[in-house]
Parts: sequence; C-alpha cells; structure tokens
Amino acid sequence: MAEQLTLEVRKDNWAETRVLREPLPTELAENEVLLKIDRQALTSNNITYALAGDTLGYWGFFPTEVGWGRIPAMGWADVVESRHPEVQVGERVWGWFPFSTHLKILAGDISATHIRDCSPHRAEYAPLYSQIDRAAANPIYESAREDQDSLVRALFMTSWLVEDLLDTNDVFGARACLITSASSKTSIALAHCIKQRGKLASVGLTSPGNVAFCESLGCYDEVVTYDAIASLDAARPVGMVDMAGSGEVRSTAHLHFGDNMKFSLQVGITHYEETGSSDGLTVEEDLPGATPEFFFAPGHVQTRSEELGVTELMRRLVGDYLGFRQFSDGWLKIEHNRGPEAVEQTYQAILAGRTDPASGQIISM
Repeated sequence: MAEQLTLEVRKDNWAETRVLREPLPTELAENEVLLKIDRQALTSNNITYALAGDTLGYWGFFPTEVGWGRIPAMGWADVVESRHPEVQVGERVWGWFPFSTHLKILAGDISATHIRDCSPHRAEYAPLYSQIDRAAANPIYESAREDQDSLVRALFMTSWLVEDLLDTNDVFGARACLITSASSKTSIALAHCIKQRGKLASVGLTSPGNVAFCESLGCYDEVVTYDAIASLDAARPVGMVDMAGSGEVRSTAHLHFGDNMKFSLQVGITHYEETGSSDGLTVEEDLPGATPEFFFAPGHVQTRSEELGVTELMRRLVGDYLGFRQFSDGWLKIEHNRGPEAVEQTYQAILAGRTDPASGQIISM
C-alpha cells in the first residue's frame, strides 16, 4: 500500500522528531484533491512558525496527534488526484504544506490564479495561509526559479510589508533601522527594501562570523556585531526590527538608545537557543523608547489591501520582488536534500543554527 511520509516535531521539544507513515487515501470525497509535495524551503522562518505554533495558530494548519506538530513550509506540489471539476490532475501549485510527501485538501474558492484549502480546520486562520497558487496563472513563474521562489518569496513578502509599514508611518521619525540576525534571508530582504526606498540607513547586527558575508551583500550601510551595539551613536533616532528574538539584544539596544528608539518590531526568532519556547514571542513593555510590538504580516496585508486595493498592493509587491530575486542571484546558493533522513538532518542543522547564511536549503521528503 502506498504511504505518506511526514516529518513531525514534539511541540515541547523541537529537537525531537519522528517520521510518521500513513496510508495514502484510496478514495477522495467530492471536491477533495490530493497533492504530491515535490520540494519545499527549510529556513529559520520555519523555526519561527514552531515558536508561534500556539500563539499564532501555525500548529493548527495541519493537525496531528496530541503533543506533536507539523511545521508549515512553502513549496511546490503537483495535483495527482482530483474530485473537483476545476482542478486538473497534473497541475503545478505553490503554497503552505507540511514536511510531507502528500497533502489532501478540500478545494474551494477556485479562481484562475488560486485554489483555497477549505478544510474545516483551516477556516479560523487568515485566508493568506490557506491559499494555494496555480503556477500556470502566475505571470512571474519560471520553472528554473522554483527553488529560489520557495526560499525567498514568502520571507520577502514579510520584509516588504515591514518596510511598507515603516514608510506609511514616515519611519516613525527614525533615521536608521537596526536589523538583528543580519545574515538571515528575511533580514537581507528587509535591508534590500530599505535601501531601495532610500529613507533610512540600515544597520545590520550580527555575530562576528557573519560580518564579512553581510558586508559583501552591499545592502547594509553598516554592519556591527552584537557586542558593539554600545559603539553606535545614541543621539541618532533609530528603530529596530528584531529577527533574532533575543531579549538580551533587544534590551541592550533599547537601553543604549533610550527615547531615540522610535520603533521596535519583532518579526522572527532565529536565535532559538536563547528562547527555546513560545516565551520568545514575549516582548518587554518596560524598556525605554518605543514599546516593542510583534509584527503580524497578514494583519498589515488586510490593512493595505483595504487602502490600496488588492490589485495595486500586489503590483507593488511583485514588482519589488522581481528586483530582490535578481539581487539574490548574486549570493544565494541552493542545496537539495532528499529523503526523510536528509530532511531530518537539515532540520536539525537549521534548528541549531549550523548552516551557511548564503545557502538555501530545499527539501523533498
């Protein structure tokens, strides 16, 4: 009997994993579609999804046994069976999938550009998370760029929305933006967006081993190690976008700049080893300067869609993404990892922060 393989993690200990083997469905109900997952990106963003699994609902995307979780990841799949008249076998799609070989969805809200997974367990989450894009209708789709899109498309959207929030608020009066975890792909995307806009200087904060890489990118105006934050000019109005999730770094920056910290947004949690739990989403409210806030991308998407219209919002985002995609050609090295054992090893390396920042990990169960 054909099997479906899925990598799961313990919700209370993300380093503990298992590969669950389940029989593939033999019959589909009306409007159900079976996807064969081809390839997915595995980055530090996926660790953020685990961290926010309960608070932001990521564990609910793909339910499983109590105590275990299926981390969502962006990637490509093919329709291998379909009971929906508007979804054809052989169609190529892109969306949020578990680390698995297959996924059964309840197709609905069909349009020329997307399919939505209307399974009851997904109804309570932002529509953005249940949308599955149809490759044939994507004007920027290139088969040769599938891996690149899996790695940077979703994180670029997050960074683009952060920069858009800053721009629509006149950068909150800041003159520079501190970006933690500067070597991470989400941080690089944000620095690129800031540089393209030209309203703020970007200051990358990173560990000593990543300074040369960050400087080589050309998107940061300045790169500083975490232990040198106090060397920055405290009289300059700044803001901070925290991709690391390190309370120590966040506190150091706030205490150094005081009231000149004009905004403070937490976006990610690349420094898992300093948190290790959902406590990493907690932001201190008693620090000097702007009160740290957690940035929720779907909320800003909804706000800007209402203000600009969905078509205009997507026109701006896609246009800027094409520029970043070309920019990443110069530094992003893609590595493929196939099979359950290789996927588990890659996941453990990402979790422990043992990967080259220039590398992009693509997995196939």
